[in-house]
Amino acid sequence: MFCTVTCNPSLDYTLSLPSLCVGQVNRAAAAALTPGGKGVNVARMARRLGLPVRAAGFAGGFTGDALARALAEEGVETAFLAPGTGCTRINVKLLDGRTATELNAPGPAAAESAWEALESSLAGLGAGDVLVLSGSVPPGAGQGVYGRLAAGPAARGALVAVDAEGPLLLQALAARPFLVKPNREELAALFGQPVDTFARARAGAARLQAAGARHVLVSMGADGAVLLAEDGTCYAAVAPSGAVRSAVGAGDAMVAGFLAGWLAGGAPAPALCWGIAAGSAWAFAGGPPSGETVRRFLGQIAAKPLATGGEIE
Repeated sequence: MFCTVTCNPSLDYTLSLPSLCVGQVNRAAAAALTPGGKGVNVARMARRLGLPVRAAGFAGGFTGDALARALAEEGVETAFLAPGTGCTRINVKLLDGRTATELNAPGPAAAESAWEALESSLAGLGAGDVLVLSGSVPPGAGQGVYGRLAAGPAARGALVAVDAEGPLLLQALAARPFLVKPNREELAALFGQPVDTFARARAGAARLQAAGARHVLVSMGADGAVLLAEDGTCYAAVAPSGAVRSAVGAGDAMVAGFLAGWLAGGAPAPALCWGIAAGSAWAFAGGPPSGETVRRFLGQIAAKPLATGGEIE
C-alpha cells in the first residue's frame, strides 16, 4: 500500500489574472478548484504513475467532503478522518503570468482523539508499504507529531518519507525515515547557511543523515536535485529545460516520482531521475501530468555521482 498522510489539506482555488493590482477590483480570466496539500499532491502524482494509493489525514465539513470526492474521481482511495470540528481550509492562489501569490488559511485544529485515531489507522503498515508524511499540521499540533506517526510503521519495515519544514522535520528523524526531502530554501533555514551549490546541498543533507534520515533528497528547482543515499553515495542530476507554468506542487511530485522509481528498481540513481522527471513534468504542466509525460522526461535526465567538492563526476 502507498499511503499519504495530509494533516492539513485544502481545496485550492486558483485564479489566473492578466495582472494583479493590489487594492483594486481584479477580474480573473480563469478559475479552478482542485485538491491541495502536500500529501494530497503526492497521492495524485503517484496514482498517475500507476500506483494504488490511499490518501489519509484529516478532512472536515463540506469542503472536506468535496476534497474526498475530487480525489476519488482521480482514482485515489480516501481514508480521511474528521479533525473534530471545523471545515477543511480553502487556499487561494493568484497567478498573474509572472508570479504566484498564495494565501493559505490555517485550517481547523485536530482533537487528541483524532490524532489517536489517525495513528491507529496506520497500524497495519509495515514491510512492503510506503507512508508519506508531508506538509503543515493543524494549529495547536506539536512539532513531534510526524515522529509519532512515523515511528510504528518505520519500525515494522515500511518505507516512510517525510517532507516538512523546521522542527516538524527534525523531530521526525528519530524514527529513521527512509526518505526526507527538503528543498534548498528549507535546508538553508534549518542550518542558517545558503544552499546555492550542489556541494552545500550535499553538506546539509549529510547533517540530516547523521541525525537519522536514511536517504536525503534536496530539490533545487530548475537546477535539479541532489540525493545523498543511505550508503553515503551522493548523486546529482540537472532538471530538463522547459517553460514553468507553476512550481506549486512540483516538490511533492518529486517525492512521488522518487518513491515510484525506488519501488520499480530499488536503486538510488534511477529513483532520483524519476523524481526529477515527475517534478519537472508537474511544473511544466502547472499541475499533475500524465504518467506518459513523466516517462518522456525521464529519458532526458541522467544522475551522476557527486564528488565531495560538489563536482559532478
